Amino acid sequence: MDDEARARFGEFVAARTQALIRVAYMLTGDQHAAEDLLQSALTKTAARWRTLRHEDPEGYVRTVMYREQVSWWRRLGRYREVAVDPPPDRVAADTSGNTDLRLSVRSALLGLPPAQRAVLVLRYFEDLTESQAAEVLGCSVGTVRSRTYRALTRLRGLLPADTDAQLTEVLR
Repeated sequence: MDDEARARFGEFVAARTQALIRVAYMLTGDQHAAEDLLQSALTKTAARWRTLRHEDPEGYVRTVMYREQVSWWRRLGRYREVAVDPPPDRVAADTSGNTDLRLSVRSALLGLPPAQRAVLVLRYFEDLTESQAAEVLGCSVGTVRSRTYRALTRLRGLLPADTDAQLTEVLR
């Protein structure tokens, strides 16, 4: 689309969006679905904008909206959504208050050597036993124990002083 056509299309959209959204709302009965329907129709109209032979392309946009909505109704009849699992009964906890703590722990973890970081991830994030972690890393159980001890000691040194109490509180 050239600049002149783009400008004319922009003027059309700015001038007629309110009327078109009302039509879309009447077709769908839902504000969000109406916005989606109008956006889809305008996208299709923009693709054909240069070849439209109408002085007032609103009729074309309305026709596209009607056809899109009919297609949606037809698809709805063929493809019904089936709930496989019931939605969860509990609301997830808001952990946004722990953002500073998470950033501190992340920064401290990145300060560890890769072998120590890997041991902590396997032991505390993946929840593997010492022998499972040793198998994954291809080392002995004693090596996993010593790396875990050294990693935790170094991690405590890298974290700010008040972080240990916060971390204990969060992990409960």
